[in-house]
Amino acid sequence: MRKKAYCEAGADIFFMDNKRLFSNKQLLMLILPVIAEQFLTSLMGLADSMMVSNVNDYALGAVQLVDSINILVIQAFAAIATGGVVICSHYIGQQNLKRAKEAAEQVSLSAFLLSLFITVFCIVLKNPILDLTFGRVEEALMAEARIYFFITILSFPGIALYSAGSAIYRAQGNTRLPLVISIACNCINIAGNAVFIFVFNMGVAGAALATLISRWLSALVVYAFLRRRSELINIRDYRRLRTDPYLVRKVLGLGIPNGIENSMFQFGKLVIQSAVSAMGTIAITAQAMTNIMENLNGIAAVGVGIGLMTVAGQTMGAGRKKEAAYYIRKLSIWAEVFLTASCILVFLAGGRITAIAGMNSESAKLCMYMVGWITIIKPLFWVPSFVPAYGMRAAGDVRFSMLLSISTMWFVRVGITLTLVYFFHYMSPMAVWIGMFSDWFVRGVFYTIRLRSMKWAGHRVT
Repeated sequence: MRKKAYCEAGADIFFMDNKRLFSNKQLLMLILPVIAEQFLTSLMGLADSMMVSNVNDYALGAVQLVDSINILVIQAFAAIATGGVVICSHYIGQQNLKRAKEAAEQVSLSAFLLSLFITVFCIVLKNPILDLTFGRVEEALMAEARIYFFITILSFPGIALYSAGSAIYRAQGNTRLPLVISIACNCINIAGNAVFIFVFNMGVAGAALATLISRWLSALVVYAFLRRRSELINIRDYRRLRTDPYLVRKVLGLGIPNGIENSMFQFGKLVIQSAVSAMGTIAITAQAMTNIMENLNGIAAVGVGIGLMTVAGQTMGAGRKKEAAYYIRKLSIWAEVFLTASCILVFLAGGRITAIAGMNSESAKLCMYMVGWITIIKPLFWVPSFVPAYGMRAAGDVRFSMLLSISTMWFVRVGITLTLVYFFHYMSPMAVWIGMFSDWFVRGVFYTIRLRSMKWAGHRVT
C-alpha cells in the first residue's frame, strides 16, 4: 500500500490508496484544537461581557447591540476565508501545493482589500448605521454604542487578515497554531479589558480598545508564521502580491454565496434584535446574556463543523465522494454528542454566570428561562440544520446552502418572530427563540434530504 505523508508545522496530511484518508485519531487531532479555539474565544467573550456588565446598566446592552452589527461585517471576512479553505484543501487533496500556495496568496489579498473598503464605509456612516438599526433604544445606551462601534471598526482589517491566515492553516490540517495564537491574543484582550476598564475607568471604550489591540496582534502573528519556509503553504513577500483573476473568481465563487448567506442571516438577526430593543432594558440585557450562553453551548459542535470543511475538502479534492459523505455523517454524530453535553453544562452553570455578570434578578430570571428551553430544543434540531452544510460547502455546494438559509431565515425565523411580537403582541425575547427553533427544524429537514441525494457532490471546485 502506498502512503504519501506531508508533515509540516505539526500537520499530518495522509493520502492513501485503499484506506480512509483520516483515521479517528487524525480527526480528533484536527478537530479538538478547533473546538478548543472556539471554546476559549467564546469563554473570553463571556469574560469580556461580564467585565463590561459591571461598568453600568447600559454597557452590556450597548456592546451586544454593536456586536450584532460587527458580526455582520465579520461574516463577510469569514466568507473569503471559507472560499480559501475550500480551494486550498482541494488543491492539497490533489497534491498540488503550488496552486494551494497561490490560492492562499489571493485569499489574503482579497481579505485585506475588502476589509479596507468596509472600514472606510463604516467610519463614514457609523452614526446613520446605528440610528437606522437601533434608533429606538435609550439615549444613554446609544451613546455607549457609538463609542464602542467607532473603535471596533478600526479592528476590521485585523480580524479579516487573521480569519484568512487561520483558514490557510486549517486547509492544510494545522489547527494547533491558530489555537495557540487565539489563546495568547484572547488573554491579551482580557488583560487589556481589566486594565482599561478597572484601572483607567475607560468603560466600553476600554473594552473596544482591548479588542482592537488583540485583533491586530493576532493578524500580525499569524502572517509572521506564514512567512516561514518550513510551512506547507507559505507566503513570503507580501509586497509582490498581485491579483490572479482565475483564483480570485474561484475564491469569490465559493465565498460570495457563503457571504451572502451569512450576511443575510445576520441581517435577519438584526431585524429581530430591533424588535427586542423595543422591549426595554431588562429584555435587552436578558437576550444579550442568553445569546452568549447559546453561543457557548454550541461551540464544540461548530468546531466539528469547521474541521469537517478541511476533511471534506481534502477528500473531495482526492476524488472520494462517498468517503466525504461518510465523514459528514460521522462528524455530525460527534457534533451531536458534543452539543448535548455542552447544553447541559451551560444550563447548570447559568445561574452562576448571571450572578458573576451582576445581572439584576428580573433579567437573570428571564435569561435562565430562555436558556432552559434552548437546552431542551437545541440538541434535537441544531446539528442537522448546520453541521452537514459545512461538508457540503467544502464540496462546492454553496448556492443551495445560501438559498435554503436565506429562505428559512426570513420566512421562518424572522416571519414567526415578528408575527409573535407585532401581531400577537407577545413582548418577550422568547419570541426570538420560538422563531429560531422553527428555523432549525425546517432547515434540518432540507439538509438531510440534500445529503442523502448526493447532489451536493457533483460540483467542480478547481
